[in-house]
Amino acid sequence: MKRGWAALAALSLAGGAAWYGLHRPEAVHPALWQVEGPGGQKGWLLGTIHALPRAADWREGAVASAWDGADTIIVEIAALNDDAATARAFQALAHTPGLPPLDARVAPQNRAALARALADAHAKPADFADTETWAAALMLAREAATGNPAYGIDRAVLAEAGAKRIVELEGAGAQLAIFDRLPETAQRRLLDEALSDAQPPADLAAAWKKGDVATLARETNRGILADPVLREALYTGRNRAWSAKIAQSLATGAHPFVAVGAAHMAGPDGLPAMLAARGYHVTRVQ
Repeated sequence: MKRGWAALAALSLAGGAAWYGLHRPEAVHPALWQVEGPGGQKGWLLGTIHALPRAADWREGAVASAWDGADTIIVEIAALNDDAATARAFQALAHTPGLPPLDARVAPQNRAALARALADAHAKPADFADTETWAAALMLAREAATGNPAYGIDRAVLAEAGAKRIVELEGAGAQLAIFDRLPETAQRRLLDEALSDAQPPADLAAAWKKGDVATLARETNRGILADPVLREALYTGRNRAWSAKIAQSLATGAHPFVAVGAAHMAGPDGLPAMLAARGYHVTRVQ
């Protein structure tokens, strides 16, 4: 079951609730790319992780230089610590009366796994009577996820932004709406994949800490993201939209520091590849 939860956690920030904490930071070496345009445009792409077991000393080496050179911070969700606003957006989208019982919305072979997940969350199927399938998947994912969102790098970036301009790519409501627009068949696949133990999960935190993009790339081609509908909605389509917004920022003369989930940097559908396809020179610098 952990493989599916890890994939959901890597793709969605909305709904996480905690403040960035202060503990002795761990030394890490995350992947970083520099983006350069023919007119002198310059920016950077940092792959982040949304939850860690402890604080990480992420602003070192090439990342520190990039941070100092940036005047704009681009993130998935700007008001990441506004849990009340996120909860309102979630509640506005997550409920529909007259839905089938939750255990009737998963494949028969996954009902035992669903029962275990509900037990771990101290919940029962009736608690999800009017909860849409995508929302149930995210709720259970948050209960089972490892790591602490308080130490997520997205929160750390926002906490240290200072006077730098902050630009958001989606916002919590728009991010949740992507899940809400999924057809029911895709929502059920989302829940089924989250419950499945078919493949052991990669240690995404360990891969992030050492900038292991190859491992992240493999994860973007299995499980949830192996489904064409889910891949387009949750990964490729978002990267396409994000690359356009990043290019727009570069065109204005800004020097953006883009900090989004590390999975969005991996492979031919990742942001570095998409920006390179737009004519930018993209170089991995860490």
